[in-house]
Amino acid sequence: MNLLITFIILLILLLSGVPVPFSFGGAIIYLVAVLGADPFALFSTSYTQVSTVTLIAIPMFIMAGGIMEKGKIGGALVNWISIFIGRLKGGLAVVTVVTSAVFGAICGSGAATLSCIGSIVAPQMKERKYPIHIAAAAACCAAPLGLLIPPSTMQIMLAWMMNVSVLACFLSTVIPGIILTILLSVVSAFLLRNDKNIIYEEKRTGMVWVNEFRHRTVSAVPALIMPIIILGGIYSGVMTASESAAVAVAYSIPVAMFVYRKLNLKGLAACVRDTSCTAGVCMCMVAIVCMLSRLLTQAGIPQTVMEALLKVSDNKYVILLMINVFLVILGMIMDDTSAILLSVPILYPLIKELGISPYQFSALVGVNIGMGNITPPSAPFLYLSARIFKTDASKVMKPVLYMLLFGYLPVLILVTYVPAVSLWLPKLIMGAKLGL
Repeated sequence: MNLLITFIILLILLLSGVPVPFSFGGAIIYLVAVLGADPFALFSTSYTQVSTVTLIAIPMFIMAGGIMEKGKIGGALVNWISIFIGRLKGGLAVVTVVTSAVFGAICGSGAATLSCIGSIVAPQMKERKYPIHIAAAAACCAAPLGLLIPPSTMQIMLAWMMNVSVLACFLSTVIPGIILTILLSVVSAFLLRNDKNIIYEEKRTGMVWVNEFRHRTVSAVPALIMPIIILGGIYSGVMTASESAAVAVAYSIPVAMFVYRKLNLKGLAACVRDTSCTAGVCMCMVAIVCMLSRLLTQAGIPQTVMEALLKVSDNKYVILLMINVFLVILGMIMDDTSAILLSVPILYPLIKELGISPYQFSALVGVNIGMGNITPPSAPFLYLSARIFKTDASKVMKPVLYMLLFGYLPVLILVTYVPAVSLWLPKLIMGAKLGL
């Protein structure tokens, strides 16, 4: 009953337009009153949990993503990838998907990926007469790749909440992210296969193509080096996720200001201010939901959920199906941070009881929350993409539905029922350390 009332309070406040942190605060006030919990002890516990080096990576990656977005670093990536696949049917849509995956490997943010890559490709797609609703759908559905392709701020948060390896969580989403990139590219090309109005890039052969390739590569090298530094540093063990995030900020500033020259001191100051506000809101949410998670645990809600699900079925695969449904619905009505912070304390004890690896669970959460970002009624990426491409969100929904059915759903099924999809890479690189 406490869980039901807590969710009702939370939903009413969210749907009433109350800011997310205050909505969660309302749920906390109710639970404090019902359970008679000590609010000062809650503040102390929350402060202790948030005061960890691991979480420093989140504001750092948010800031790096903001600098790269304002510095138009994504433009060089788009041009470089276009030289390979720009002339394919629906090539620019495929370029959008692939570039979003690469950009996600730099900044770890879905919103920054959509804002940067979407604003770059939208004018080009309009100029080349792409159906704008399909173009917007491709950008929208590719944006969550920034949540899957490491480094991902979402995976850092998951690792922190489950007290497991950040690197292993990163690795668990690499193969699902690659599969999703391929499927979204195929679906985008399929939807555009018969459109005869599209104007493709001029065909280049021989030395003309080589010279153009050389020119675009030179321009893209500073941007392409960034994921190599970040991911190479993390995977080699030279840097932690927090240290690599700091390096990402330090590297992105001179690249945006002096290489691509799209960012000046005034713009940098504005960017730091804006991203600091975003990071502050995110960390405030983390602190608030730490309190809510503790109260939910005190109320025995994770155990109640576990018992309720086990009464329906004790089959692991049926329970995984129910968990997926729960996560998709949660992702549809909440932003990704709120959905993760609320769902993990409730579901993780059940996952451990079923003997499911936390790294498989992190990939499963990543795909589900990515779907939630593009599925109404919340669907922040859907509405942001429609605004960037200047089209009606209702027109974007049909191609988005195709991409959900033939892109996200197959990946979700694979991650849920074929553990090797998410566990093979962590086993290969860190198997002994993780005991996998």
